[in-house]
Amino acid sequence: MFGWFLRGAASRIRTTTYPHQSDSSPGTTPGRPVATAFADGQEAQRAADMCPVRAIRAVDSTAEVDLSRCVHCLSCVRGTAAMKWKNDYNWAVSGCGGTTTTGRAFRKSLSIRLIDTGSCDAVIQEVKQLAKPYYNMHKLGFFITPTPRQADVLMVTGPVTSHMRLALKKTYDAMPDPKWVIAVGNCAISGCVFAPSFMSGGAVSNIIPVDVQVPGCPPPPLAILHGLLVLTGREQEIDEARATTGVEEKK
Repeated sequence: MFGWFLRGAASRIRTTTYPHQSDSSPGTTPGRPVATAFADGQEAQRAADMCPVRAIRAVDSTAEVDLSRCVHCLSCVRGTAAMKWKNDYNWAVSGCGGTTTTGRAFRKSLSIRLIDTGSCDAVIQEVKQLAKPYYNMHKLGFFITPTPRQADVLMVTGPVTSHMRLALKKTYDAMPDPKWVIAVGNCAISGCVFAPSFMSGGAVSNIIPVDVQVPGCPPPPLAILHGLLVLTGREQEIDEARATTGVEEKK
């Protein structure tokens, strides 16, 4: 046991500096395709045709990306009409384009109930990383709770299968007010490749209201942390702190 401790200390691995500074360590993000302008509409259409999940569509001479359907397969960067790729992780957005936040009372003490409504387990594995030493979400005041009756936030992964529809609704109803919902991963946001179908209703927003969406298949841990920061309204504070200290997000 002591040998493992010495090996860990010798590796000099520390907790991520995000969100106060950018984290460019290897493996922190798979990256994502971004809207790319081509010479003509035919090239943009070729880029769209390369996507196996129809996450890219051609609009005139530009190939636009729907990140809520992207599975990060890299097909769009391997062809002749290659898309631009960005290695960031600030992917979260307010669920319906709103500005709902938890308010100051919850900014540094937020209890999260995690529920899987039919995922392939990829997003769950990323969420698990948040409680480990490198990401250490506890230092930001985010905690996982085993019961919805003590939860402020419901974090949902996976498309809502027919067997989990009632369980999701009951879990949401059991939470005290005020309460918020984060849909994590493309399956939870749009159903992605699994919905709609006879066994899945698709998006979580079809069943309960969603406040923040974190796209990705799966989203990396820092993207999920970003979603929590967006929900608590701390993203703006952190951006202001970076501007004051001269620290900027890497593009």
